[in-house]
Amino acid sequence: MRLIGKSGAKSGAAVEADTDAWAESAESPESRPGALPAQRTSGLSERPAVGGSGPDSLVHVSTRQFSAAVGPYGAGGEEASAGAALDPAGLDPTSFETALAARESAALEARHRQAADDGDPDAASRLGTLLLRRGDLEDAEPYLRAAAAAGVRAAANNLGVLLHQQGHRAEAGQWWRHAAVAGSAPAAHALGLQLRDQGEEEAAEYWLHYAADHGHPLGAYALGDLMEHRRDVRAERWFKVSADAGHREAAYRLARMREAAGDKETAEAWYRTAAARSHARAALRLGVLLEERARTDRTLLEEAARWYRQSAQNGEPRAACALGFLLRDSGDVAAAAEWWQEAAEAGDGNAANALGALHASRGEAKAAEHWYRTALDAGDQNGAFNLGLLCAATGRDQQAEQWYRRAAYAGHREACNALAVVLLQRGDESGAEPWFSKAAEAGSVDGAFNLGVLHAGRGEARQAQEWYARAAAEGHGEAALQLAVAQEQRGNLSGALERYRQAAAGGSAEGAFRLASVLDRRGDADAEAEHWYALAADAGHRRAQVRMGVRAAERGALEIAESWYRRAAEAGSRSAAFNLGLLLARQDSEAEAMLWYTRAADAGHGRAALRLALLALRRGEPVQAENWCRRAIDQGPAEVAERAGRLLGALHAELSA
Repeated sequence: MRLIGKSGAKSGAAVEADTDAWAESAESPESRPGALPAQRTSGLSERPAVGGSGPDSLVHVSTRQFSAAVGPYGAGGEEASAGAALDPAGLDPTSFETALAARESAALEARHRQAADDGDPDAASRLGTLLLRRGDLEDAEPYLRAAAAAGVRAAANNLGVLLHQQGHRAEAGQWWRHAAVAGSAPAAHALGLQLRDQGEEEAAEYWLHYAADHGHPLGAYALGDLMEHRRDVRAERWFKVSADAGHREAAYRLARMREAAGDKETAEAWYRTAAARSHARAALRLGVLLEERARTDRTLLEEAARWYRQSAQNGEPRAACALGFLLRDSGDVAAAAEWWQEAAEAGDGNAANALGALHASRGEAKAAEHWYRTALDAGDQNGAFNLGLLCAATGRDQQAEQWYRRAAYAGHREACNALAVVLLQRGDESGAEPWFSKAAEAGSVDGAFNLGVLHAGRGEARQAQEWYARAAAEGHGEAALQLAVAQEQRGNLSGALERYRQAAAGGSAEGAFRLASVLDRRGDADAEAEHWYALAADAGHRRAQVRMGVRAAERGALEIAESWYRRAAEAGSRSAAFNLGLLLARQDSEAEAMLWYTRAADAGHGRAALRLALLALRRGEPVQAENWCRRAIDQGPAEVAERAGRLLGALHAELSA
């Protein structure tokens, strides 16, 4: 417990006033809403101060004068020799001030004790408070009781504090009530907290309101806390009263309320107020808000990092984790790993998972597994899911399934989906379906899409479309593609275009290609079609790459056309290989053209086989020409097969002539 203010009397006719109360918090005594107030003495009525008994009456002396007057002090303690001299030149100023304060405190206590023993209730109150502050409860109690019985308000208040610390809650409440009725705001605050904890909320509100109305910031905070618990809109007002008086937890709570209401500008201002008073969570939230705003103003990232750092240094592991992500995104992976490790070692599962992912990306499976297990030990089920992914990537399928199952039973939606995929691949459709359903119902977009695939495979089109629509609404590109194809098959071209756009926006390369194809067929949006072809081609869509090559060749941009054909051909497109062969042949690169024709024909391209037959015939190789003709007939399409058949007939006629 922390007692605030002077314990001695003031000069003249000044009246002693009750102190601010304290409340429990994980961070500092000032912000702990669940405990009792610290006090300083006050009387029920004005009493003249006892002259010369308080700090105001101290006479300031030099180090040398003090040494000469009081002799040895401090380091030697009781064991120091009586005649030892104190060397003023060697005194540490801090030690000197401490010694002076200790000597004055002892003298003050002696004067209070003498006056209290002579029957002065004010002195008894001050002495009891001094002893209470020091933790000497047994010695403090009789003095506080005597002063409280004599009507000293502060003594009644502080006696309540003492009894509360001793576990005598009922009697503590009685003395707080005496002091509160006599006008003590700290006692009203303490009594209100006790009544609140006993479930007497109506009475608690009355006394907390009394304390708040009489300028007690912790009373205002506790009243706001009680009202927020009851969803009373007046809570915000009292948090503001307390925050304006310097209560940092109140400022933080007020900021949270404003943020929840969508007023981020006011929330940021109150977060700043609390963070400036070293409130760790406020600094974290301020960093988050600044990082969000940095999407449009990158200069705010540095300030966000500063608040994250302050919060982390004040013991908030989530801030250390957030700072790590900020540093990683800026390219400083080494510094990011250091903050993640600090956060992970402090119990932040998200940071441990980030470290695991970092090691996994480097191929350091053992280190990755260590940090994923650390995350799991911290209660983060992402750790189990990530262990499943790690095991699957390293071929440990049985272990992967076990980790997926553990995370899935803990409610991890993506683990539910992954487990269902494993079961489905094993042929256990009946076992997979409930996990797909659980994943989808929990909000997994992939789970909803896969459930749609499952129903579509059974021919249950309506159910499939429902799940595709659900996934598409969350931005799943492939789900939107399935809906678009269905719309196009039904002849609803405008609906198909809308869904194709959604698919393309969701990252579906096939969706972008089909959108471009529809626009291309309409013929009224050539520039837009080119855009979507290019987007799909850049994403590795082979047919889009071929289409980009064809469009470039039509414009006479042969180098660009060749580049697109090569990308698609090397990725396995037989049409691209054939087109590349044609392009090279026109550029007099017959030898390389033959290689691409052969590659296309071997992949089943009938036109490439027919072209090879014609080239073989030109070279005087009828047997080779006959073989390629037969392959062209088999591979088609119909017009190619017909031409190859006529050529083969002519070859036979010539060979038999």
